Amino acid sequence: MEKLIIATRASNLALWQAYHIKARIETSFPEVTVELNEIVSKGDKILDKPLALIGGKGHFTKELEDEMLLGNAHLAVHSLKDVPTYIPEGLELCAITTRQDQSDVLLSHTYKNLDELPIGATIGTTSLRRRMQLLEQRPDLKVKELRGNVNTRLRKLKEGQYDAIILAYIGLYRLDLLKDIPYVEKLDFFIPPMGQASLGIEIVSSNDRIREIAMTLNNENSFICTKLERDFVSKIGAGCSAPVAVNAIIDGKNITIKAMLGYPDGTHIMHRELTSLVTKSDTLGKLLATEMIADGALDVLAKAEEIAFKDEMPQRL
Repeated sequence: MEKLIIATRASNLALWQAYHIKARIETSFPEVTVELNEIVSKGDKILDKPLALIGGKGHFTKELEDEMLLGNAHLAVHSLKDVPTYIPEGLELCAITTRQDQSDVLLSHTYKNLDELPIGATIGTTSLRRRMQLLEQRPDLKVKELRGNVNTRLRKLKEGQYDAIILAYIGLYRLDLLKDIPYVEKLDFFIPPMGQASLGIEIVSSNDRIREIAMTLNNENSFICTKLERDFVSKIGAGCSAPVAVNAIIDGKNITIKAMLGYPDGTHIMHRELTSLVTKSDTLGKLLATEMIADGALDVLAKAEEIAFKDEMPQRL
């Protein structure tokens, strides 16, 4: 009997994801026993500061990668949106699971939807991407920082600390938490972040057997789309202090990638999209970034990062 060890964060959602992958592997490979190596990441420990001020999304993945490099795990299961575009030497992001619903959702105990929110209503979100897109549509709203795991965020909403909060639909769906929220509205006009609603399977590069197992989890269309999104973010140099949204979608033989960036207060917004045949799309993400850079995107992002955590930004919790 072979043993395979999965490195995973210890949060409820991360464990759901890891057990999901464990079940898929053990079904496809009955000779393999899968164990979990649960790790509390730095990103999960520090809940009183924005991610950008503790080093960004890498703090959700670094400890898992360290465990693999030390030989204490064979693969890691990540929410792909949390995986930086840089992968350490000796590791590789080899498989992307089938992408599910990428929606952002507005949750409230009082107001049915975004249009019903009164002027000056308080909205909770951690994401500068969400802040940018929300304030572009409703500059009258007051945005407050929202940290903590999903259950903590929902508790704060129920306690009335916010009139509404914005979270990813997929995490709420996977944890069966939507039934407890009176009003849920999918924000269809929001562009998701790179990698939203897919799981990224990272492995030790030198282990061909683990690669063979991991590749059975891969969805080709999701891999193509998320590669273009990650190429875009890498080329444009967008960190978690940058309000950036990017999404690629395959429709028949064509693929379209669209991106949006701007200031966290919803101003100085840039939109652009490109379409090509899927068979000729390998550089489409980089091309989109190059075109936006030519239009001044780097200046916008530099200023966006400069003002993101200034005192004049909306109050943070």
